[in-house]
Amino acid sequence: MSDYVIPAPKIPTIPVEGGGEFPVRRVYCIGRNYAAHSIEMGDDPDRDPPFFFQKNPNNLDASGDFPYPSQTSDVHYEVEMAVALKTGGTNISTADALDHVYGYAACLDMTRRDLQGEAKKKGRPWEIGKAFERSGPIGPLQLVSEVGHPDNGRVELLVNDEVQQEGDLNQMIWKVPEMISYLSDFFELEPGDVIMSGTPSGVGPIQKGDVMVVNIAGLNSLTVKVT
Repeated sequence: MSDYVIPAPKIPTIPVEGGGEFPVRRVYCIGRNYAAHSIEMGDDPDRDPPFFFQKNPNNLDASGDFPYPSQTSDVHYEVEMAVALKTGGTNISTADALDHVYGYAACLDMTRRDLQGEAKKKGRPWEIGKAFERSGPIGPLQLVSEVGHPDNGRVELLVNDEVQQEGDLNQMIWKVPEMISYLSDFFELEPGDVIMSGTPSGVGPIQKGDVMVVNIAGLNSLTVKVT
């Protein structure tokens, strides 16, 4: 018999290619991890220490639909690669970091850019612009045993069949092992943690009815319709 005083929330999950569900514990998102995107957002792309913000675990959504959110008129796409951890710890070395990875998936960091911009001007947190419902469309996770550790190859986002974002995984300022190691110095990483690894340049707005397609070399495509 449960001692919960209200019904327990459902555990957020991501489907796994071939079957099963990956339970999500936390979602860490690195900011401005491609030099060209850093420039387009008005920042210096030099290799300063990375910074992270968080989405909520239940923001990740594999339905293929993105409902246009409320309280905004400027929602932007950001194509990213998600990294899902099977183990964790603290003070993980870069040499050991990839041993903790379960799999990878194509995903999107959808952003209420107008609300994020207002928060930035006032020095406030970004969650109102980043951590809203279904703001992390994601495809099924693909196991490391099937895809290896993608670290180079084309990253692109098409909107209505036109390329809007393009880059290469090798353009990441902070690579996946470095992100894992850095985060583990500040947080105790655990199984179920997901890292969204940043976006190349070309971010822009979407409208209801748009169809977004994410292509990342070595991973399955992700198609998302704005509803």
